[in-house]
Amino acid sequence: MPPPAPPESFFRPEDREFLARELSEFLPDRIFDAHCHLLEPGCAAPLPNGMARPIGLGEYHAHVDPLHGGRTIGALFLPFPQPRERAALAGEWIGQAVSEDPACRGFYLVSPEDDPEQVRDQVKQYGLHGLKCYHTLSARKPTWEADIPDYLPEGLVRVAHEEGWAITLHMVKSRAVADPENRRWIRRYCEQYPGMRLILAHSARGFQPAHNLEGLPELVGLNNLYFDTSANCEPMAHLAVLRLFGPERLMYGSDFWVSHLRGRSLGAADSFLWLYEDTPVWGEKHVQVHPVLVGLEHLRSVKWACWAAGLTRPEVEAVFYSTAAQLFGIGDGGG
Repeated sequence: MPPPAPPESFFRPEDREFLARELSEFLPDRIFDAHCHLLEPGCAAPLPNGMARPIGLGEYHAHVDPLHGGRTIGALFLPFPQPRERAALAGEWIGQAVSEDPACRGFYLVSPEDDPEQVRDQVKQYGLHGLKCYHTLSARKPTWEADIPDYLPEGLVRVAHEEGWAITLHMVKSRAVADPENRRWIRRYCEQYPGMRLILAHSARGFQPAHNLEGLPELVGLNNLYFDTSANCEPMAHLAVLRLFGPERLMYGSDFWVSHLRGRSLGAADSFLWLYEDTPVWGEKHVQVHPVLVGLEHLRSVKWACWAAGLTRPEVEAVFYSTAAQLFGIGDGGG
């Protein structure tokens, strides 16, 4: 049976107009979504109003396919940050989705207290392909200022190296990749464990693009360092990655279900903020702005970055499909 249609509220007339005007001629024929989330039964993750749980493979496609104009070929499913005792439940749920579609991959939720050998066994048991860590599971308070080893200990990186897995890292600290300690640990892990591929989420969490311009030049030359664009609506954040690392290191990711909120991220001062549909900023002088889905704003930011970098059509296709296909061994990308 085809997946259920998403509620009408998630794709309004302004979204359809935006997609037709801004994205329909830009999006490649194939899209691999390198950062998105499923939701296993019982997970208490906050969802956009009107979105039902649980979210499996069918529900993912029902919501995301309209965002991509029906071009979604595969996806990397990441667990939602939650208590350690739910990691196996999330792993089994994602593993089931991956088993239903050979073009999909899935990562396992890890905590800093995890035994690396048990993690190795769990990833293999559920048919997954790598690890996802979260600062929220760190014992350091506030977790937003945690060092990378506080939520991604070296023992887990070593297992990923030995198994040839990738790790998606949402780094924290107020200045993200501009923070010297973040850069030190990224370089150490990448250099000491070359069999591991490290993916910096949200274009190195460059929601304030100035941090990317300051910090990313110090990481050039790490051959196992990758980036996903997930939900970052600042074109300069992606452009910094493209200029310094090239399209063979940058992968598009929707960050579903964040993609189905309304609004956008916005760099400000030496930080950033999020504007949502209920943020009182959408009436400006003579006009009423109707915010579109975060996923659409994000896609436009990637489009602008590709234009500013002067990417060829094959290079744009690399960002949206072939870089991820090669990294994860999918189709003509290496599988």
